[in-house]
Amino acid sequence: MDKCSFENFKKTKPYLVCIDSDGCAMDTMDIKHKHCFGPCMVREWGLSDHEREVLDIWNEVNLYTMTRGTNRFKGLLLTMEFLEERGICKVEGYEDIMSWAKDAPALSNSTLKEAIAEREAASKGACALKKALHWSVKTNECIAELPEEKMLPFPGMVERLEKMHEVADVAVVSSANPEAVRSEWNRHGLVSHIDIMLTQEVGPKSFCIKKMLEYGYDADKVIMIGDAPGDRKSAEKVGVKFFPILVRHEAESWDRFMTEGLPKFTEGGYNSEYQDLVNREFERDLGKIE
Repeated sequence: MDKCSFENFKKTKPYLVCIDSDGCAMDTMDIKHKHCFGPCMVREWGLSDHEREVLDIWNEVNLYTMTRGTNRFKGLLLTMEFLEERGICKVEGYEDIMSWAKDAPALSNSTLKEAIAEREAASKGACALKKALHWSVKTNECIAELPEEKMLPFPGMVERLEKMHEVADVAVVSSANPEAVRSEWNRHGLVSHIDIMLTQEVGPKSFCIKKMLEYGYDADKVIMIGDAPGDRKSAEKVGVKFFPILVRHEAESWDRFMTEGLPKFTEGGYNSEYQDLVNREFERDLGKIE
């Protein structure tokens, strides 16, 4: 059965657990950013003279602060911005990419392709946008070439998913590249323990969760598990609970959810005080960009 379609989904339990993929269920966040996103930026814009600074800022923006997990194009623009603010270098094309990002209905390869076509049809320059698209495509190719033995779920995920599935329907809700998510979850036998897989092409995470609520779940019986502020924002936007997986403390976070968070969630103890507690811990774990 196709688990990537709303049409094939059926609600079977009163509770719904939504799980992010990269950096949450799959230990793939660091390798994708450190080996693909950042290095591809260095190559695309010819920044080898500032490689160390570019990579440090890219990782700061996308992994270790409150912008962790942001859209790739937002991460690109933030990195460019900090490079200039810190006097390291000015990256050509920043203004054009920012102009596109401000008006685009969504920040994706497809909308970028449309913007390039529109500019070329109007005999306007699209060089900066073409570079951004080429960087994004090359990044996807780089990710696809990462060795499978490095693209692993966090230890114990199969057992955790099995236990969750006993008491709740389980949905993958990810903004990552759909082909990569499907490949990873199928390759490691995780997909048999979920009910639906919603990825980038379906829509934003808040849209996906809201759509799931239409199947009859009470909002207080739905939880989003994620490792990035965007996951929390998506949960708050549609009025469901959130549990954080803390960066560099993923194993401890998962153990806590299984022994403490999940029972509270299904037994009525996941109240506002507990939500505030885990939110504060989440914010302490991810610092601000200096």
